[in-house]
Amino acid sequence: MMIEVSLFIPCFVDQVYPQTGINMVRVLEAAGKVRVQYNPKQTCCGQAAYNAGFFAEACDVAGKWLHDFDTDVAHYIVAPSASCVGMVRNGYDILLRDKPELQASHQRIKSRTYEFSQFLVDILKVERIPGARFPGKVALHDSCSGLRECKIYGEPRKLLKNVAELELVEMADAESCCGFGGTFAVKFEAISTGMAQQKVLNALEAGASTLVSTDPSCIMHMDAYVRKEKLPLQVCHIADVLASGW
Repeated sequence: MMIEVSLFIPCFVDQVYPQTGINMVRVLEAAGKVRVQYNPKQTCCGQAAYNAGFFAEACDVAGKWLHDFDTDVAHYIVAPSASCVGMVRNGYDILLRDKPELQASHQRIKSRTYEFSQFLVDILKVERIPGARFPGKVALHDSCSGLRECKIYGEPRKLLKNVAELELVEMADAESCCGFGGTFAVKFEAISTGMAQQKVLNALEAGASTLVSTDPSCIMHMDAYVRKEKLPLQVCHIADVLASGW
């Protein structure tokens, strides 16, 4: 029996890392058991506005998101972003507490909205992607939203350990924040940059040639520091790793 999956492509993936979205589809289809669909009318989940304190605007965006995804067609909603999934699962509980007309829709959706690696391991029961090959040492950054909001820890590690020629190394403070935090990176630039620096140095000290995360916002932030300092480290999404080699 095929499982229906509706893709949620977050803003950072759509605008900055479109290949990650494509790779997520490739991996889902390679894993089998799923039929993937995409609603082109979808937009932001509202996380950016919510984190910046624009609650009314965020609520409007959240209402549209729920309208776009609250259908009987897709059994699961899957996104390559733990922070966006965390927003839908948890942030909407707070954001929509005075919007009873949206709460029923949210309750129908929240339990079937999953981050990509969590969906593969916990729902599809897939830990190995056929043909995946990624030579080198890889360190995993546990994003704040992934670890604390979505309770993701073992899932990406299980997937990475089953990639041919990939050696997973644990870096110091893998669970600490990378320093992005949305507007935090703008309002507290020096602190944000220092946190990104420490995260990148921890990966390099662990011997990693690649730093991987489940969150495109973390990837964008850490990769910007790597490119600015011209450091020998690749930063990418787990979907990009799982789609390599085949």
